[in-house]
Amino acid sequence: MVIGACTIELELPGVASLKEKRSTLKTLIARLHREFNISAAEVDLQDEWDVTILGISTVSNDAAHAQKWLQNVIEWIEKYRPDLEVVDHYIEVIHFSSSAR
Repeated sequence: MVIGACTIELELPGVASLKEKRSTLKTLIARLHREFNISAAEVDLQDEWDVTILGISTVSNDAAHAQKWLQNVIEWIEKYRPDLEVVDHYIEVIHFSSSAR
């Protein structure tokens, strides 16, 4: 089993309140879940209104697939959400061996 984990730092230009930020992120996270069947949540900078860090994860049986899937999420955000700016991202792939049989 392989777990792909990604953090994405986003700038939210034009967002002027925490309420607006929460609305923007709720919409984004729901759409990412529908498009990619991934888990996502705001994991840092919750009290800042113009930036955030999202945590995203996926489970796969292939490391290359997990890596590519998370890269596709980043590219999707850059292409379909021009109102958000991807400042930085980090992808990590974790391998687990199954000992239960």
